[in-house]
Parts: sequence; C-alpha cells; structure tokens
Amino acid sequence: MDSIKVHNSLKPGGPVPFVPIEKGKVSWYACGPTVYDQSHLGHARNYVSTDIIRRILLHYFGFDVKFVMNFTDVDDKIIIKARRQRLLDLEKQKTYTDAELFELGKAAFRAYAESNLPQLLEGEGELDLNNYIPRRDAAYGNILAGGTLSGEGKPGDAEAKLKMHISNMTSAVIAITGNQVFKGADEILLPYLDSLYKESIDTSDQSIFTDLTKFMEGEFTDDMDALNVLRPDVVTRVTEYVPQIAKFVERILEKGFAYEAEGSVYFDIAAFEKAGNPYARLRPENRNDKALQEEGEGSLSKGLGGKRGAGDFALWKKSKPGEPYWPSKWGNGRPGWHIECSVMASDVLGSRMDIHSGGIDLAFPHHDNELAQSEAFFCQHGHEHTWVNYFLHMGHLSISGSKMSKSLKNFQTIKDALASTYTARSMRIVFLLGRWNDGVEISPDMRTAADSWETAVNNFFTNTKALLAEASDTTAAVDSGVKALSISNDKSPEDLQADLEQAKKEVEEALVNSFDTPAVLRAVAEVIRKANVHVGIHKDDMDLKTVEAIARWVTKIVGILGLDANAKPPYEGIGWVSAAAAANLDPSTAVQPYKAVHKTFYSDVQALKLPTSETVTNLLSHSPDTEFDSLVSAGVKDPEQLALPYLRGVAKLRNELRRLAPSTSPETKQSILSLSDRLRDFDLSNIGVYLDDRPDQPSLIKFVPAAELIAAREEKAAREAEKARAKEEAKRAKEKAEEEKWEKAKLAPQEMFKGDDRYSEWDADGLPTKMKDGSEVPKSQSKKLKKDWDRQKKAHGEYQAKFGGSTA
Repeated sequence: MDSIKVHNSLKPGGPVPFVPIEKGKVSWYACGPTVYDQSHLGHARNYVSTDIIRRILLHYFGFDVKFVMNFTDVDDKIIIKARRQRLLDLEKQKTYTDAELFELGKAAFRAYAESNLPQLLEGEGELDLNNYIPRRDAAYGNILAGGTLSGEGKPGDAEAKLKMHISNMTSAVIAITGNQVFKGADEILLPYLDSLYKESIDTSDQSIFTDLTKFMEGEFTDDMDALNVLRPDVVTRVTEYVPQIAKFVERILEKGFAYEAEGSVYFDIAAFEKAGNPYARLRPENRNDKALQEEGEGSLSKGLGGKRGAGDFALWKKSKPGEPYWPSKWGNGRPGWHIECSVMASDVLGSRMDIHSGGIDLAFPHHDNELAQSEAFFCQHGHEHTWVNYFLHMGHLSISGSKMSKSLKNFQTIKDALASTYTARSMRIVFLLGRWNDGVEISPDMRTAADSWETAVNNFFTNTKALLAEASDTTAAVDSGVKALSISNDKSPEDLQADLEQAKKEVEEALVNSFDTPAVLRAVAEVIRKANVHVGIHKDDMDLKTVEAIARWVTKIVGILGLDANAKPPYEGIGWVSAAAAANLDPSTAVQPYKAVHKTFYSDVQALKLPTSETVTNLLSHSPDTEFDSLVSAGVKDPEQLALPYLRGVAKLRNELRRLAPSTSPETKQSILSLSDRLRDFDLSNIGVYLDDRPDQPSLIKFVPAAELIAAREEKAAREAEKARAKEEAKRAKEKAEEEKWEKAKLAPQEMFKGDDRYSEWDADGLPTKMKDGSEVPKSQSKKLKKDWDRQKKAHGEYQAKFGGSTA
C-alpha cells in the first residue's frame, strides 16, 4: 500500500504524507454544531464528508480512530435565539388592542429597516407600510432580480443576506396590514423586542438556554443517525467544561499571552507573535478582515471595550444583563467561542492531536484562534508548540453562489430534504461525487449523475444475486446470509479478473490520494459496466465466479463509504442489506410473507381446469419446507436466502403453466395468464420480489424494494390509463367530427346560400346572383361560391347515399 497523502490546511499546496503520532492510531477532534436551530444540507455536507473520511481510515486502512466532537451550547447565537423567543412568548401573553398591536408592528418595521435595509430610508418622506413596496423595488430591485450590489459578477453572501432581510420585511408588511402581527411578523418583532427588553430576562435560571440547546442537540443527533453518520467516540459540551475553560484562560494570562480588560479577557496576538509564534497560519490573508473578526467575536460582543489590538479576541467575555453567566476571578462571565474547542479537545486528546476538522468557514478566525491560544497554553519557554498536525476543512455547499447557512436562511433542513428530495444514500452519493475539500453547488446534472450511479449499482447487485440464485438452485446452503449465494467453478478467464484487479488498484490509488472519492465512484462504475457487458455477451459461458467477486468487492467499497445503513463491517456478502435482514428476525417470521404467496398461488393453480401434466403434478406435490428447514439448520438468517425455496417453487410452477397455456382451452388459457400476471405484478411485487421473464429461459427471481416495484406498477397503470383516456378522447372527437360532417352534409346545395343576407337574388341552383344592394355578385366571388356549392353537392350526395332521401 502506498502511503496516504492528505490535503492539510496547515501546508498549502497539494496533499502531504499522513503520518500519525502513534502508528496505527488516529486522534481526531471535529468541531460540532452550535445547537440553536435545525440542521441543514450545509451541515450534512460537512458531517457526511467527515464521516466518509473517518470510515475510510477505520474500515479501509484499518486505523484505530478516536473521534471527538463537541456541541457548542454557549454562544451568542444561542443566547439571542433563546432570549428573543422567550420575549416574544411573553409579548404574546399581553393584552393588546388592534390599534396598539398595529403600532407595535410599525415600530418593529421601522427599526428593522434602519438596522438591515437602510436604502429604504433614502426616499422623500418617511418609510411606511404603504410606500414599502415601491421603495423596496427602487432600492433593491436589482438584487431581487438576481443582480449584485456592485452591478458586476455573481451574487454571493451579501446579496443573499439582503434578500433574506427583504423577505422578512415583505412578510411582515403583509402580516401587519392584515392585522396578523403575531402570525407573520416574527422575524422583525424578535430583534425589536430584544432591543427593548433583553436586560429584563433573569438568566440566573439557565433553562431558558439549555431547553433550546438540549432539544436542538437531540434534533441534530437524529439527523446524523438518519444520514448514517457514525456517532462520535466522545462527545463534549461547553456547559460541562466552564470551570476548566476558566483555568485554561488563567494559564494563558499567567504566561503573558492574554490580558484582562473591563471584566473580559482577550488574547494578545502581538505578545504571542513577539514570542516567536506564528498567528493566522491557516488563512494569513484574512488576519485583518474586520468582518470575519467581528463575526468570530459574536454580535453580543459589541460594546465590550479594552482591546489592545484590533485582532485580539475574547477568551472570556463579561456577561451583560440578559446573558448567561458563570463565576470567575474576573467576575461573572462566559467563555469566548474559540477557547471552548481548545479546552475540550485538549482535555480528551492531550497537548497534540493528529487531525482537527470542520467546515472551511471556520478556518479564520475560529481555527486560527484555536491554534494560537492552544499553542500559547502548551508552549514551553516561548518555543513554538504543535497542537494539531493536520487540519482538514470540508468545502462549502452553495446555493446560487452563496454558502448555505442558518444566518442567511437560505437552507433546506436535513429533515425536509430526507422527507422530499433525498434519501440518505442519494445525498451521500452527491457528496461523494465531489472532493471533500472542494466547494460544491448541487446542480441538476450532479443529481442525475448520482441517481445514475446508484441505479447502476442497484441493478448490478440485483442481477448478480438473481444469477447466483439461479445457478445455485438445488445446492445446499454453505453459510449464513448472502454467502450462500456463491459459485465455485474453474479459474476465471483473465480479462474479467484483470478488470477487477484494475478497479481495486484504482480505488487504492484514489483513497491514498487524499480520499479522492469521485475517482472511487468512477472505478466502481467502470468495473460494473465491464461486468454487465460480459454478462450480456456470455450468456452460455458466463464467468459467474468473477462477476460474484466483483459484486462482493463493490459491496465492501459501498459499505466502507457508508452507503448501506444496515450493513456492518467487514461488509461481506453481496448487495445492500435489507431492513429485514438487519432486524435479525426469527427465520419463520422472516419467511412468512413468501410462504403465504406460495400457499395462495398453489391453491389457485389447483382450482384451474388444467390438462394432465406430470410436471405440474410433481411441482404441486413438492414442499419447499424441507429445503427451508435445511437452510435454518445451516444457520442461514438472511430473509432473501430463506425465501428462495418458496419463490423457486412458484416461479417454476408459473413457468410450466405459461408453457402449457397455448394448448389449453381459451377459457383456461385466459385464467392461466391472468393468474400468472397477478402473481408477478401484485402478489410478489407487494413483498419485494420481481420475476424477470426471459425469452426461452426460466424467469429470474430478483429482490427489489417493494416500494420501487409498487411505484413502477402504479406508473405503468397510470400510463395505460392515460393511453386509454387519450384513445377514448380521440374516438369521441372522431365521432363528433363525423356527426358534424353529416349534419352539414344534410343541407341541399340549393339551400345553402338562401339564408345569407348578403345576397338578394339566387338562380335555380341556389347560387347568389345579386348582392344585397342589387349589384351583380363579383366574378371572383361567384367563382368561390360555385366551388363551395360543388363541394356541398358532393357531400349531400354522399349523405343521401348513406342515409337515404331525394335530392333537391
């Protein structure tokens, strides 16, 4: 095996060799979520990509990985969210007249505009509910139309934030004017009420905050479970570490790398660098980015004074009224954001770790500040200390050019995504199609590519298991699960075996190259394609042994990548593990649905008036129970394997009936075909079995999720119903046209112009000779009228011939 190389944010450029501190072991700290809202697809991108790398290290390379993740449950965003919601709940309990509520809405409306949409205030006169729409369109119409603030380039986070504020204001205006302030104006009421009453909240009882964080932590954990993300080996929470954080800060202060000011403690970047330590190693170009620095400090830090340097950051924040607090030697306060991870990671993993990871948006200032304060804590005699060997940053997930984030409210929650547009597997495949450290914007093409890849794998597993089941018919089970589906024959032809070895080589090269999952998926797709070509060409001399080996190898790879939520390492067997197999049901319970179909079908066949057939008699007298009992005795627990004796019985009987059908009476033939179709399309489809009817060959038994088969059946029925509807509609249209044709033809040509008031005289055949004003009918018009008359004469003649009657 080549040595692993990995993209390390501490070492700009290409991948660098990965050498753990202790051979065979990996210590890893991942920045977890700030639990104040539901998790979205951007979080899924981060944590699923992290999980993929962790699984590869664990199950492909065999490392012993100690994985630690935190929950940030003390943070400005949490404080604001919890406090504002409490204030809004209290406000809703007050008694308001409609007029008073209207004034409250207007005050919040004006305050929100001043804080977030100042251009609305630039017109003549005061901004009000009536002139909001025209002012909005005048000030921000370009942004709403997809433009940018500068008028150049593509829209990004700044434009997304403006759109969010505009959306909040527009919804509020509708709610306020409709006297529904408390039902649609929450987004503008929350900050307004906070500005009025935030200091009135009693934070000695921290349940206002912990109720929110505990609930959201549970929601996040449920989301990660649903996405098949392995749980951390160790979970830490800030609220459980506050005393340790205070001591950590004291030590940095004692070493001269921090200072106290007005009840807060700040990290002293100048002192740190003066001692020979580098700052902002991850993102040196951002070290003076004021917007990022302010975002890192949190919105509640505005007004805290005493900083010596503009980039200095809070290790400990003095708590203001309306904020949670803990006692410290500097007075009541709370931890700064960055210090939290330093203390928790170091407590569990020590003074040095192999990997620290998080989203790319955390690189500066969060991770750069973590590095500085941790290295300041651990450094000896001013010498530089290495706290993290490898920093792994997951790329952004973008929507229309801006990152998906809670603060921009441009996100789809994980729950909504899984309930509507994704499965956990399809979402993971989308992320696998991109490099973990690259930004990704999910496009229709990417979704199509992911769906195509999944379909190819699904079909390959299904077909391979069906071919193995067919080939192993009458063979005894040799092991549990899908291992029983195994063919032993002569040595494989070299070409297909070589394809498998090449795929293994390509996957190995991809994974050692900084976990290049797009290349892994390409290698898997290519070897499946070659196996399918082989199966299609070599129907009579198929190398089923190597096809099986390819299926087993693909099963292992998709298992390692976390694509099978029901599978467990070392990922042996073939294909996806069914939920029934994962449930480890009692064999008799697991096989009951298949046994019921077998019993019903056999009973229905016995009721048919069939010609004498020794084959049918033998099949009807054969009981699959003996073979089932043998499988159970051999330790087989996989429901698909246990079901095969019963499914083979109904498939063989159905094949024989279809062979006999042409030689039976029309009535019996129709009964046979109807029963055969019902078995395939309903009885078996409803329990996840598809009979693939092949020309001049027995039907293949394929296990396909029942939901897919039922959906396909319903789609087919819908297509047939639509086809029948269109046919009936065309028939009615044709009949109507025919009816109109004969109704028109019923009129004799001599009468067709008599009722036309444009004319005043007609000849013996009923052709107009004079116009209404007494003038002669123009020759050109007479010519046209004659043509119309001739056509009507012909049509009328056909009418008389068909329906009878005399000509005029």
